This record gives sequence, C-alpha cells and structure tokens, in this order.
Amino acid sequence: MKTRLLTLFFFALSFSLFVYGHQVDKGAGPYTPAKASPERQAILDALRGDQKTMFQVHYLKVHRGWCWIDTTPLDKQGRATAEGGPNLLHLENGTWKVMDLSKVPDDPNDPLGAEDASPGFVKNVLKTFPGVPRDIFPKPLK
Repeated sequence: MKTRLLTLFFFALSFSLFVYGHQVDKGAGPYTPAKASPERQAILDALRGDQKTMFQVHYLKVHRGWCWIDTTPLDKQGRATAEGGPNLLHLENGTWKVMDLSKVPDDPNDPLGAEDASPGFVKNVLKTFPGVPRDIFPKPLK
C-alpha cells in the first residue's frame, strides 16, 4: 500500500513539474501560439469583435501578456475583404484587448510606421505602452 501511494505521489509530482516546465518555457521568450490553440483563438476573437471574420495570419508573437499580430481579414471563400495589417494586443484580466495604435506618435522619417515595425516605431510603441516586450516585433524590412 505504501509503495503504491509513493509511486502515485512521484507520478503526480513528475506530471506537475512537466506542466510547470512548459509554462515556464512560454514565459522565457516570445512564442507563436499553435493553430487552433485556445490562446490563438482568443487573440483572433479579440481582433474579430462582433464580426464573423476569418483571418490569414502573417505574423504572430506573444510574450509576457503582449501580442503583435499582422493579419488580413478574409471572407468565407478565403478572399481578402480589407487590407488588414498589424495590431498590438494586451492580456488584461484574462481577456485580450486590442490597443489603439493611433496613440503612437507618428515619425515623419518613418512613413511605414506599424507596417514595417521599424526601430523608431517600436521605440514609440514602448514609450506609449510601457511593459511591451521589444522581442514580439518582427525584424524591420531593409
């Protein structure tokens, strides 16, 4: 009986460490949530709002409760319905919220702004939204 309990205890401990280890790995750096994962679905639902839109995801990185995503909205046949583009989201009280990028100051020397996520644009985002990790942004185009 003691052997069974001890074996069960070690199994539970091993499983807990396995699960905890995967959670720590996620927090260690930026990652892309897997397709059809609950986290990815929640991010896309935040972008979707009340609309029944599908998205083609071009870029997606999450780190420390922040997300940078670049999408194109699609109709049911998979055709683009609008231009789309990048968005910044923040996880607040368990819900992803789309941040207003119009609050980020424009840089006259950086006409692409969010479309290129240039170092100047990222610097302005970090000032506007404290706590955003720099590593969620794509490398700027040359």
